[in-house]
Amino acid sequence: MSSPPLLRRAGDRAVLVEPGDAERLARLRASLAASTPDLVTDWVVGARTVLLTFDGPPDLAGLEREVASRMAQAAPASHSSPSDVLTIPVRYDGPDLDDVARLLALTPEEVIAAHTGTEWVCRFIGFAPGFGYLSADGEPPFRLPRRTQSRPVVPAGSVALADEYTAVYPRRSPGGWQLIGTTDLPVWDAARTPPNAIAPGTRVRFVRAEP
Repeated sequence: MSSPPLLRRAGDRAVLVEPGDAERLARLRASLAASTPDLVTDWVVGARTVLLTFDGPPDLAGLEREVASRMAQAAPASHSSPSDVLTIPVRYDGPDLDDVARLLALTPEEVIAAHTGTEWVCRFIGFAPGFGYLSADGEPPFRLPRRTQSRPVVPAGSVALADEYTAVYPRRSPGGWQLIGTTDLPVWDAARTPPNAIAPGTRVRFVRAEP
């Protein structure tokens, strides 16, 4: 029998939920995306948590029962039709590609093959608007450290790796991830509705673009 979720108060109108594992977190995220519980004004997914905010003091006992019920629902589908997957073309011209290959004891072509051969899922948004942390279903193809020295400027559209995640930098910013490529697909556009091309739960495939 699985343990109940851990709920922690975050002030008087918010609760931080720790589901316990990635599968239950995915179930909770999918359930919240389908329908928001009464009195919940917003929810934010993290790497291992979900923050729920309320318009008044929450009922922790009732919330724990509802969260447990939502996590017991059927797991989200592990595969998608092509129309459900965001395809991102990448030029694998990143300045860290050779270093990444050495760290992984692979060739650059093997790194590219692993990156394009994986279906990635956005687990949460962080660091900057539109910066989606994408990880693989099942075993991650990579686990990489961040760079020892962050760059003061990373160009928008840079495709990067860190730990088990891959991401696309949505705008020009500092950054310490390993840069392996570049895409022209705008993942964040404030004039677009919605502005973000990637949201929690979005499935992504990277494909090799012509130089």
